Amino acid sequence: MYIEHLLLKNYRNYENLEMQFENKVNVILGENAQGKTNVMESIYVLAMAKSHRTSNDKELIRWDEEYAKIEGRIQKSSGSVPMQLVISKKGKKAKCNHIEQKKLSQYVGNMNVVMFAPEDLHLVKGSPQVRRRFIDMEIGQVSPLYLHEISQYQKILQQRNHYLKLLQTKKQTDLTMLEILTEQFIQSAVRIVLKRFEFLYLLQKWALPIHEGISRGLETLKIQYKPSVDVLESQDMSKMITVFEEKFDKIKVREMERGVSLFGPHRDDVMFFVNNRDVQTFGSQGQQRTTALSLKLAEIELIYSEIGEYPILLLDDVLSELDDYRQSHLLNTIQGKVQTFVTTTSVEGIDHQTLKEASTFYVSKGSMIQC
Repeated sequence: MYIEHLLLKNYRNYENLEMQFENKVNVILGENAQGKTNVMESIYVLAMAKSHRTSNDKELIRWDEEYAKIEGRIQKSSGSVPMQLVISKKGKKAKCNHIEQKKLSQYVGNMNVVMFAPEDLHLVKGSPQVRRRFIDMEIGQVSPLYLHEISQYQKILQQRNHYLKLLQTKKQTDLTMLEILTEQFIQSAVRIVLKRFEFLYLLQKWALPIHEGISRGLETLKIQYKPSVDVLESQDMSKMITVFEEKFDKIKVREMERGVSLFGPHRDDVMFFVNNRDVQTFGSQGQQRTTALSLKLAEIELIYSEIGEYPILLLDDVLSELDDYRQSHLLNTIQGKVQTFVTTTSVEGIDHQTLKEASTFYVSKGSMIQC
């Protein structure tokens, strides 16, 4: 899979941009704050219908304009797929193969991307929210139904929190509504937890040999899902529902006192262990970076194993954050099989065949030319 044509209109600092790309490594050069990351973000947004940098879509629209438009032509083994996303103050309109997609969950997954940016190095040591977002976005690419499930869960969670707040302030006293909302909440939560267990099992399968390779066989990586409810990977749906119901019975009074949902997928976390030591707490910066790199490279292989095509890889200013050895490992892994976009201020000091054979583009003040 690769993107061969990209068109931006009123996107961030780009008034109009139209570019052709080859199915190889594409290096985007330029000084800081000229628009390199905006190009990377636009490719990500075209695929995922949301930015990895902001949750406010209005920020994607060029100053004083009414809308932003991203168009791309994706080449897949099944043929050419035109995609379009229009972002306005009223919301988003997505088209795939010229047909408007009523739900974004039907749109996402037609184009697959893996983004690796400096903030992803905080995947290991950052907040649980960062790790939850990571697994949710990646599962969503290979399982559009999961995105719909997450969306439903968020709505039920909002309703449940609202009702718990009413109970807390004594504006409501009827517990029947809480029981009904909790039943819906648990059903959705368990479906999410089951899918996360499944995804992390596959991610571990791919990440383990990659991590061993980067660490020259000295380290073994283990990924552990940490739900906020004591459920086990080996349990089926009905057993998990029972465990969730027991948890609710235990903390129901505390939830009403606090006015908020104290359990569920929105409070889960993921832990990473290297040689059985928690990397987040005890790992060196090098081990944390190796873990993050292993996860990203594992994502590429996982997506390929699920859909039969390699995703597009976006390396946004990340090469300068990696030492020579990890740089080489990354570039060796992608060489010749993954369309890759690399942003950097300079390729000096990176001596690798992959970059020597790359197409090079230069960005300055919201315009981009091929060198």
